[in-house]
Amino acid sequence: MITKGQKINDRYQIVKTIGEGGMANVYLARDVILERNVAVKVLRGDLSTDEKFVRRFQREALSASSLSHPNIVEVYDVGEDSGLYYIVMEYIEGKHLKQLLRKRGNLTLKEVIDIMIQITDGMASAHDSYIIHRDIKPQNIMILENGLVKITDFGIAMALNGTQLTQTNSVMGSVHYLPPEQASGKGSTIQSDIYSMGILMYELLSGKLPYRGDNAVEIALKHLKDPLPSIRKEMPNLSQAIENIILKSTAKNPKNRYADAREMNEDLKTCLDEKRASEDAFVYEFTEDDDLTRKEKQMLENQKEEEINKKDISEKEGEIIAKKITEKDLKKKENKTLLILGAIFTGLILITTSIILLLPKLTEAKDVIVPSVVNMSVAEAEKALIKNGLKVAAEIKEVTSDTVPEGKIVKTNPGIGRTVKEGRVITLYQSSGEGTYEVEDFTGRNYIEVKTILERVNNLFVIIEEEEVDDTSEYNEGQIIRQEPEAGTKLTPGDKITLYIPDMTGVYPDFREGEYSLTDIEAFANKYNLTLKVEYQQTNLYEIGTIIDQNPKAGTTIVNGMTLKIVIAEEEEINIID
Repeated sequence: MITKGQKINDRYQIVKTIGEGGMANVYLARDVILERNVAVKVLRGDLSTDEKFVRRFQREALSASSLSHPNIVEVYDVGEDSGLYYIVMEYIEGKHLKQLLRKRGNLTLKEVIDIMIQITDGMASAHDSYIIHRDIKPQNIMILENGLVKITDFGIAMALNGTQLTQTNSVMGSVHYLPPEQASGKGSTIQSDIYSMGILMYELLSGKLPYRGDNAVEIALKHLKDPLPSIRKEMPNLSQAIENIILKSTAKNPKNRYADAREMNEDLKTCLDEKRASEDAFVYEFTEDDDLTRKEKQMLENQKEEEINKKDISEKEGEIIAKKITEKDLKKKENKTLLILGAIFTGLILITTSIILLLPKLTEAKDVIVPSVVNMSVAEAEKALIKNGLKVAAEIKEVTSDTVPEGKIVKTNPGIGRTVKEGRVITLYQSSGEGTYEVEDFTGRNYIEVKTILERVNNLFVIIEEEEVDDTSEYNEGQIIRQEPEAGTKLTPGDKITLYIPDMTGVYPDFREGEYSLTDIEAFANKYNLTLKVEYQQTNLYEIGTIIDQNPKAGTTIVNGMTLKIVIAEEEEINIID
């Protein structure tokens, strides 16, 4: 486990954790050689022994380190230290777009165009190098205070010309931005990034995701089959040129999308021109599945024809055989009485056999399909089920849902579309609305424990903020000192909660200002658990006892366990020559 103050490769001193991911954790660290803050991404300990993950992590480093663009986070260093695989990157102080959307709902048209031009410019550089991001989403796009956009986490990036990358060609991105070809298990291409950028643009403009569902599979299927909801219905004042960019980038068939990010970038630059305001809407009728569907239908038709032909042949053969048998029997009959008795006997056998075979079928319940009752009231759903020969359970169960209004039906058991016997009892599940959670008082608890519970159990968006305190000795590191909103507030999944912890770091003062004595510095070192190293330098330029230098410099973040070196002026020895 990496701890505060630990040095990686004897150079990058860990300050604090700033992010946790599926493959790696990210730390704010201090580069003690170049004296700058950096972000260090370290492969998780439980994965560092897995060769597959190590190779993927190293590929990420090699792919990302080859990129140099103002809209892409820069990679400084790559390495391994005592089994820790790490990447050192540019440290960005800003917010990601998901945080911005949660705060503002949606962005203005000009903001979106500016952001998308920057993103496509950065991705064009990556695509020029045959590198696919494969996980474009607002959480991976940082925006600085000055409006500069930075694309982060090329963690799933893949060089197209790499011959050893086929094993990593799997669906990894967030399902809300997942291209149809990845949802169906096919490989990623440059057009896969184009699709994700189109979904991102839709969300930035409208503040909504185009496809939503109760689970990841349902959302992925919508990406595969459902047409993209019209953004102009959400925003009637939006020009057709803007919607056309989204329609082209999110076409189901990759062949209908932009060839690469550069082509999309050029389209974005002119989309606000007046001459493009009257463009016709793009319509892409052909999808990847159309040809497959036609083939499947043709196969079914051919199969039916074969069965009909076989049936016709069998019936004709049967007639011929029956005719021959009848003629043969008639020739052999000896008297009329024997023939009548044989016919009666045969008839009795046929009747008995028919009763035995048909009686169970006549008394057996019919097969019926459970009809869709989603978004119906309980009364409407009961009526629809009874009409189809089904029964309804007396107990109506409740489930939370962010897509079905409160009081309406969310699902059934057995599920909608299932084939069941007539008279089967169906259980209805009624929406109780979005799940709500009453906030507890978290003060005094460790923020990591609370953050994990709130995110994984209650699906809340948790922000951790450091806050300066008068006396750090009164608090433990990572202890929550206050929260927003307060205890007792009711939140729904996706709502934001901010946890404040004490800023235990602080920065080094300038000991050269003359206000600090050696005793003061020793007390400072004890307070922050620093190793104090005092050196003396002979000089006649300063008064004796003056502090003339220090390392780390003033303004550097304080990290427990570091070494503080100060240099004090002492009287210069004068050599007397006889």
